Amino acid sequence: MATAQRGRRAGGAASCQPRPLGGAGFQYKRGGERTFIHLFLFTERWKMSQLQALLNDSLIRTKHVENAAIININERKVCASTIGFYVPPENATNLIYTFYNNLMQVRREGLYFKQKHYKCVRADEYSIYLKNPDGGLIAVKTNAFILIATYKVGMYPSVCVEAVEKLEKMLAAYFDCPGGPENLYVKEVMKPHPGEGEVLVKVSASALNRADLLQRRGKYPPPKGASDILGLEAAGSVAGLGPGCKGQWKIGDAVMALLSGGGQAEYVTVPEGCLMPAPNDMTFIQAAAIPEAWLTAFQLLHFVGKIQKGERVLIHAGASGVGMAAIQLVKLAKAIPIVTAGTQEKLKATANAGAVAGFDYKNEDFSEKVLSFTQGSGVDIILDCVGGSYWEKNLNCLSTDGRWIIYGLLSGGDVNGDLLARLLSKRGTIHTSLLRSRDKEYKEKLVKAFTENVLPYFAQGASPRLQPFVDSVYPLHEIAEAHRAMEENRNIGKIVIEMPVST
Repeated sequence: MATAQRGRRAGGAASCQPRPLGGAGFQYKRGGERTFIHLFLFTERWKMSQLQALLNDSLIRTKHVENAAIININERKVCASTIGFYVPPENATNLIYTFYNNLMQVRREGLYFKQKHYKCVRADEYSIYLKNPDGGLIAVKTNAFILIATYKVGMYPSVCVEAVEKLEKMLAAYFDCPGGPENLYVKEVMKPHPGEGEVLVKVSASALNRADLLQRRGKYPPPKGASDILGLEAAGSVAGLGPGCKGQWKIGDAVMALLSGGGQAEYVTVPEGCLMPAPNDMTFIQAAAIPEAWLTAFQLLHFVGKIQKGERVLIHAGASGVGMAAIQLVKLAKAIPIVTAGTQEKLKATANAGAVAGFDYKNEDFSEKVLSFTQGSGVDIILDCVGGSYWEKNLNCLSTDGRWIIYGLLSGGDVNGDLLARLLSKRGTIHTSLLRSRDKEYKEKLVKAFTENVLPYFAQGASPRLQPFVDSVYPLHEIAEAHRAMEENRNIGKIVIEMPVST
């Protein structure tokens, strides 16, 4: 898998190497037990320090409460506490049960905590206030945590509500007004929570797509109900499960996600059927380069184009993320990939990926070159993300009964000329396809087919072995520069956005 860092391209197909733990650009390569243990310990220590800081800075130092602890609801245990404040496991479990099943009884009878009885003052689904002659007890619940704190007369425990809200925040790529890359910034937003049949994923890396650029310009709004945060794909680990999940995934699983939006943030919710297992020997950086690009290419070739063995496929923008994926998928289908690209460097990269021929669209008539290469027969399938300006050349090199599949309009959609007569003369068909706006059932069917028929070829030792090509990696706070790189067509393969290490 080829990877480069911020403007520096990797040569060949060298694997990403793990970086020192805690570095700003750390890449975690799974598969080594020692690496896994070190990373787990580092991450857990970091989580504890962040939660500890919340308790100390927001509550204890300001003397709003006496002691406090945070309970992780999914793990059913205390994950941080002030010094000397021990919460017995049975008390932690009882608090979780109280919020979900026992509020009425607590209102009537109060609550025992650390062998002391507290009378209920007020209780609802988010907070419980209790007191006894020695002082008070407050418990505040979010979707993921319960904060429990003791306080004395004259203290202000209500600030616990504000404190736990900080646990529900995350960082995300954002823009307030449509426009150029300069409008992008990193914003603190509310963390999403999984709904029915959804999985919460802690994102380690996402990847950039042309759709992100269009959305930033105000020309491609997210589908109804989708997150307005950028990002159509992500890789990371399962952090939570919504109601109704079927048990396919568990907390901690390494996954890749096909999204309608929301990937360029620290957390994202995903329908469980739109998740795939991340290949075991792959970093999250590499895995993030797979979902949108590879599923798009797979959909165009198999669901739309019905590719057959021996067919010739012309792939425009051959060095793009979709292009590099399509080359390998055409080869996997035992068909013949031919590409166009704008530089010799890009044509060389496509040849290394498996393209049998490539043509520089800037300096030569690709349609004539394709006809020459195919001895006048033309190509059976065209994957076209360019649109209007290519229509004549596309028809010129399309074979009789060929399929022209349009999935983007980089040059616009205007056509001046007798397109239909020429298309009819070849008995050709035009197909158009967008993946983002497809319904959940279609995407789940696509993900299932890809997982069964393609994903095994990413594993080490597979033949042929498929490889995601990562051009460059940008930290989230450099999201604007990543957009500039794509707008200037500097990338060969995918541009990946790496999330900061977080709780």
